[in-house]
Amino acid sequence: MATTELLPSMNEASEHDPFNNNSYGTLCDAPYAQVSLPILDVFDFNERVIRGYEEGDGEAQLPADVPLARSLVPAGTATLRDFSYIAPEIPQYIPENCTGCMDCVTQCPDTAILGKVLAESTLNDKLQSIADEGDRAMFEHQWSRTRKYYEGPQKKGKEGGRFAIIIDPSKCKGCAECVTVCDDLALQMIPKSEEQITNIRKSHRFFKNFGPSDEQYINDNLLIDLMLKERAHIYVGGAGSCAGCGEGTALRMLCSATGAKYGDRWGIVAATGCNTVYTSTYPYNPYMVPWTNSLFENAPADAMGVRMRWDQIGWRDKPLWCIGGDGAMFDIGFQSLSRMLASGMNINVFVLDTQVYSNTGGQASTSTFTGQNTKMSVHGKAFGGKQERRKEIAQIAMMHPHVFVAQTTCAHTNHFYKAVLDALEFDGPSVITCYTTCQPEHGVADNMASEQARLAVDTRAFPLLIHDPRKGDRIKDRLSLQGNPSIKEDWFKNPRTGEQVDFLDFARSEGRFAKHFDKDGNPSETLLYAKEDRLKNWHILQELAGLR
Repeated sequence: MATTELLPSMNEASEHDPFNNNSYGTLCDAPYAQVSLPILDVFDFNERVIRGYEEGDGEAQLPADVPLARSLVPAGTATLRDFSYIAPEIPQYIPENCTGCMDCVTQCPDTAILGKVLAESTLNDKLQSIADEGDRAMFEHQWSRTRKYYEGPQKKGKEGGRFAIIIDPSKCKGCAECVTVCDDLALQMIPKSEEQITNIRKSHRFFKNFGPSDEQYINDNLLIDLMLKERAHIYVGGAGSCAGCGEGTALRMLCSATGAKYGDRWGIVAATGCNTVYTSTYPYNPYMVPWTNSLFENAPADAMGVRMRWDQIGWRDKPLWCIGGDGAMFDIGFQSLSRMLASGMNINVFVLDTQVYSNTGGQASTSTFTGQNTKMSVHGKAFGGKQERRKEIAQIAMMHPHVFVAQTTCAHTNHFYKAVLDALEFDGPSVITCYTTCQPEHGVADNMASEQARLAVDTRAFPLLIHDPRKGDRIKDRLSLQGNPSIKEDWFKNPRTGEQVDFLDFARSEGRFAKHFDKDGNPSETLLYAKEDRLKNWHILQELAGLR
C-alpha cells in the first residue's frame, strides 16, 4: 500500500533532516544512517506519475522505481485528482440565503466546499483582475453580505466583509451532505450541464487566485470558523472514500483543528483500514502532513516508536495522531492501544467508530451494536444479528492512569473541536472516539452522515463525553456529559411532540436493523434487549459523572 513516510513536513528541513525539501525517507534514517535513501522530486512525480495515471497508462508504462518500491507518495497529490465525472448533480450556492454558518464547509467529507471572507474594498480591487466583464459579474454575485461578517463589523465601525462559498467540481462526489446540513436553504443540488460546470470551474479558479481569508473577520473563539484559515487545509480532498463518508468528515475536521494550531508541524500513524485505503490509493495522498500506515493491529506500538524518536531529536512539542477504526482499536489492536496508554507517552489516538470492519465488507467488531446485521453475525432465523453487547472503549480508556478521553461526533462541531484541541494540549496520552457513519454498511443515504451522528447521540446509542484528568481527582469531577440532551433523564423527549426518543428510533432509521421490525413496525426481542443495553450504558455514565 502506498503511503507517505513519517518525516518532517516538506518545508521543514533541519539538522535532523538530511534531505532537501523535495525528498522523503524514513524517520529513523537519522543523519548518521548507513543506508542510501531515494530522492523523490515532487514536481517530477506530479508530471510523470500523476500524469501517467490520469492518462490511463501509468500502471503499464511507468517503471518500478525505488520510490515506488518504498511506497513513497508526496504530500497533497490528491489535490490533482478529478471526481467531476462521479455524480450527475452538483451543489449550487444561493448567496442571498447564506448566514456564513460554515456548516456545509465543515461537514463536506471531500474538501469540495471552501469558504472565504474578504474586506469589501479588497474584494472590489481583486475583482478588477478579472478581464471578462461577464465573468466578473458572475463571480461578484457569489459574495454575500451576511450579518456575521458584513453587518456585524459595520456596527463596530469597521469595514464589512464579503463572504463566499465555492464548489470544487473536481472533488465533489454529489453526496448532498452540504444541502442536508444547511438550515438556511443556501445550497441546492442542480443537474450538471456544460455551462454550469464551466462557470463553477472559473469561479473556483478565481476563488483560489484571490488569496486567503482576511484574518480580521475570523473569530478565534468561534471554532466553526477554523476552516476559514488556509493553514487548516491539511486534508486537501481527492481521497477515494465513498460519497458522503462519515470518516472523511472526521479526518478533515481533525486535520483542520490540528492544522489551525500547529500548521503542518505534526504527523500521523494510521492503522490499516478504510482510512488508509482511500487516503493512499496510489498515487494520490490527501494529507499535507507526513504520515505512515502500519499493520491493522499495531499502530499504537508504531506510534510509540515514532514518539520516542521524535522526543530523542528534540521534537517533543510536535503532535502525533494515531488513527484507526474500531476494528483496529477495539479488537485486534486493543492490547497495543492499552500498552500505549499505560506508557504515559504524549500520543493522541483517534478512533473512527463505524461499528463494523468496513474495509472487509462489514464484519462485526466488538464496537458493533447488539442486533446489528453484519458479516460474521448475519441476521437469520436462529440469530437476529450480533448477540453480544457493545464494548465501550471510552470507559476502558478512562480506567488507565492519566488519560484524556472523549466521545464525540462531527455533527456536534464545537464538542468535536474542543475535544481535539483539549487532547492536543493535554500532556499525556489521549483517546478520542468519533462516531462515523458508514453509509453502505449502515444502510444510510449518502447525505445523512451528520443526521445519523446526531440521532446516535439523541438516542443514547453513542453518548458524548469528555474525561479530563486535569479537572480533579474524582471521576465525577473529570467526566462531563455536556452536549447530550436531557443529561439527568433516561431518554430525551422531542420538545415539539413530547415523544420519547430512544434507541429504537435510531435502529428504525438504518438498514442494518431493518429485519428487527415486523410489517407493523414492532421491534424484535433482540432489539428491545439492545435498547436496554444502551440505557444501562447511559446509567453507568450518569453515575460516573455524579448525575445519578
